[in-house]
Amino acid sequence: MSWKAIFEGIQSFTEDVLFIPFDALREMELESWFGANIMSWIFMLIGFVAFVYWMRELKSFNDNNEEDRSSTSHGYLAEDAVRQQ
Repeated sequence: MSWKAIFEGIQSFTEDVLFIPFDALREMELESWFGANIMSWIFMLIGFVAFVYWMRELKSFNDNNEEDRSSTSHGYLAEDAVRQQ
């Protein structure tokens, strides 16, 4: 068995099996724009829900004062600001 046969088998499996739902969506494109882009809508919804969840978590940490805000990212930046004054 050669490497070429392995990669052609992966290609065949991907095109013939894994892309079946996307081929069905492509056929639906002429009938309904929303139906053809359902995967995009689903990914946008997942992203929006994740964004709202993350913002609520950040707000809860901010309200509890759990974040240490005393340090700067680089010590030399704070020292440089003191020298300039």
